[in-house]
Amino acid sequence: MKKLWLTAAVSSTLLMSPFFAHSASETDKVVVAHRGASGYLPEHTLAAKAMAYAMKPDYIEQDVVMTKDNKLVVLHDHYLDRVTNVAQKFPERARNDGRYYAIDFTLAEIKQLSVTEGFNVDKEGKQVQGFPERYPMWKSDFKVPTFEEEIEMIQGLNKSLGYDIGIYPEIKAPWFHRHEGKDISKAVLKVLKEYGYTDKGSNVYLQTFDFNELKRIHEELMPAMDMDLKLIQLMAYTDWNETMVYDKKGNSQPYSYDWMFEKEGMKQVAKYADGIGPWKPMVVSDKSSKGNIQLTGLVKAAHAEGMKVHPYTFRADQGRIPTYANNFDDMLDVFYNTANVDGVFTDFPDKAVNYLASEK
Repeated sequence: MKKLWLTAAVSSTLLMSPFFAHSASETDKVVVAHRGASGYLPEHTLAAKAMAYAMKPDYIEQDVVMTKDNKLVVLHDHYLDRVTNVAQKFPERARNDGRYYAIDFTLAEIKQLSVTEGFNVDKEGKQVQGFPERYPMWKSDFKVPTFEEEIEMIQGLNKSLGYDIGIYPEIKAPWFHRHEGKDISKAVLKVLKEYGYTDKGSNVYLQTFDFNELKRIHEELMPAMDMDLKLIQLMAYTDWNETMVYDKKGNSQPYSYDWMFEKEGMKQVAKYADGIGPWKPMVVSDKSSKGNIQLTGLVKAAHAEGMKVHPYTFRADQGRIPTYANNFDDMLDVFYNTANVDGVFTDFPDKAVNYLASEK
């Protein structure tokens, strides 16, 4: 890995409603509600998005995948088994790898499922909640929303409350969808256009980890649809297997992100993107310590090419504060002020909004 250059809507919600919360938009730094208010309610549910809206971030994120009948739903993964009861409802529908893929189910089938906090299954077959301090598993009843349902809710709240909170959709695994015969990027762009998101003035960022697809969106799809949205290149390390590339025989191998971390990497990304979404340690080295923050140089390089930098993911859960920070606010201070990022993705949007308000 070439990293050398880098190394040089409930009552309680009302208490944090737009009438009481400060807006991150009043500064030049932004807050992106990561999967909604996912630190408090199950990720990507409409409840989590409504709560996030009441906390008044600048943007609310949507991860978008496609169903068997070509509908768009909001899920972090292109499979269903980490956050739903699909294994109980449709036990015979797993693929050979044991996963239940959204693309194998119709929207009507997915709407039958219940959504809960993310979990893993241990060796004994027991469900183990990923963040044990968060909303308890299988309490209440949440559903998988469609992309359109979420946009309509956010736009509806913008109208009824008079605010202009943006959306921040991610096209999930477009390489996988295209291999399965579905053009998810074109479908996402079509929906965005239908709801009035058409140009760089629209209150939307569109993101993906797939650089080849980002280029296709920039060079082919958006021009053909008379669109020009702000694009974000999400960054990963090659060994995460975040993006795969298929050869003519259908064999896959990980896409190499190594070039992005080289000296001219940001110059190349900037030909197609308006910003980058790096993982936190790509901005502030894990070798940092209190009083000795080591910046990788990524933000400076991206800014030199006119790009925004919105790192992920800022969490206040136990064990999620890096050793170089005293607490969540201190971590935000390191990134917003020392590293000079333009925004952050956080599961706790209220905390980031309140931090920025306290900085005035």
